[in-house]
Amino acid sequence: MSIKSQPVNILLDLHTKFSKLPVLFRERVCEECNYSTPTFYRKMRGMDRRVEDKLVQALSKAEKEKIRELAEEVTNGLFTSIFGVKEK
Repeated sequence: MSIKSQPVNILLDLHTKFSKLPVLFRERVCEECNYSTPTFYRKMRGMDRRVEDKLVQALSKAEKEKIRELAEEVTNGLFTSIFGVKEK
């Protein structure tokens, strides 16, 4: 049996796909939002706060929208790779 024709261990295959998801999401956010990896983690830990009675948001509205879009893109890619569903 050649390597190509051997059956795939579905548990290993799915675990690998799920394990890569956070890294892929981080890389896409960093690329699209022009963040470095440390900036990504700093923004992730950030909280909205009040400074002199003004609200300072951890993420801008544009950043939030882009991050939601990227989350959808990454999860759709995962579903496509698992179930073979064609994207719209």
